[in-house]
Amino acid sequence: MKLAGQTAIVTGGGRDIGAAVARKLAEQGASLVINYFASSRSAEALVAEIEANGGHAIAVQGDLNDPAAVQALVSKTVETFGGLNILVNNAGGLIARKTVAEMELEHWNAVMTLNLTSTFLMTKACLAHMTSGVIVNIASQAGRDGGGPGAVAYATAKGAVMTMTRGLAKELGPDIRVNALCPGMIDTDFHNIHTPDAGRRGFEANAPLKRQGHVDDAANLVVFLATEDSAFMTGTNIDINGGMLFS
Repeated sequence: MKLAGQTAIVTGGGRDIGAAVARKLAEQGASLVINYFASSRSAEALVAEIEANGGHAIAVQGDLNDPAAVQALVSKTVETFGGLNILVNNAGGLIARKTVAEMELEHWNAVMTLNLTSTFLMTKACLAHMTSGVIVNIASQAGRDGGGPGAVAYATAKGAVMTMTRGLAKELGPDIRVNALCPGMIDTDFHNIHTPDAGRRGFEANAPLKRQGHVDDAANLVVFLATEDSAFMTGTNIDINGGMLFS
């Protein structure tokens, strides 16, 4: 129970990596605020699961593109649990694959807002209530290598999250540590929607570990970064991709 007495917000926590992170943090004793946008059923089911196992959790709907919704989420957290120690900025997405030639400005702005501006808004709102603690951002392998076809906007946004992670680490240390994950092919709805099955099979054939990642692979790394096990780490962007990219 390495996180007993602490409170964590996980954005985009209703499914996939976010849900796995919330579950693992709760197993370590943290009280959880699970933010979701549309995944109400799975978010509420996760709350019920955590509470059935003796933990504490609430689910809070919120569009993190909206500064008022961000403030409401953070206020609800502090009101319910009395403080805030851990922020996991997991919300994000590709939206759609579009080349730069065919991309509208509206699409570019939507991808930037969903992945980058939401991270800024959440971080700023939480810092008003964090005198110490941990921030973990979910970036992407795309931020390292530019992403797959039609992912320039997404890769650019995630590359900016990686740079923000470094800058925040300098700005907020020593009291608040800031690190990020750069996941590669993790078996989630993201890839169910945006990655052809042939591409996933090709990844499995070529990756040194010969498999796609599981959401628990990512969640276990978030827990490591959230605890004192990683006490001398800040400003890092950690690759977790089965060996497909070394940085």
